[in-house]
Amino acid sequence: MEDTKVIIKERKRWLFFGLPFTFTTYTLTDKKLLINKGFFSSVEDEILLYRVVDITLKRGLMQKLFGLGTVVIHAQDKTTPILNAKNIRNSHEFKELLSNQVESEKSRLRMRKGEIIADGPYDHDGFGDFDDVYDSSDSEI
Repeated sequence: MEDTKVIIKERKRWLFFGLPFTFTTYTLTDKKLLINKGFFSSVEDEILLYRVVDITLKRGLMQKLFGLGTVVIHAQDKTTPILNAKNIRNSHEFKELLSNQVESEKSRLRMRKGEIIADGPYDHDGFGDFDDVYDSSDSEI
């Protein structure tokens, strides 16, 4: 991570008392979200921020009592299309920073909404074109 700037780093916690006795960390940089899991053997996964499609914050009663939350991230990523960043402290701040950074990265890359959404319900051939929306075989004669 020599050329990236770390924005926030959070750790998955136990639900009760919010103790950080897990070996999962979520690191938000200016270009990607890194997920590190494991102690004896570890796995590092990443989601490029421009691939993030939707972000949701969920907080159950127990999470509210202990100041925790789950940030659900939907992305166009083959290995991690849905990431549940469970039981993290400062979940609202994490979600807001992630959302702002996603928008910043998409602006930096000059991405349009049409370039982000692919493989939708009308995407039959992998290309987003008019033929996918209007199929002449569907019309009645």
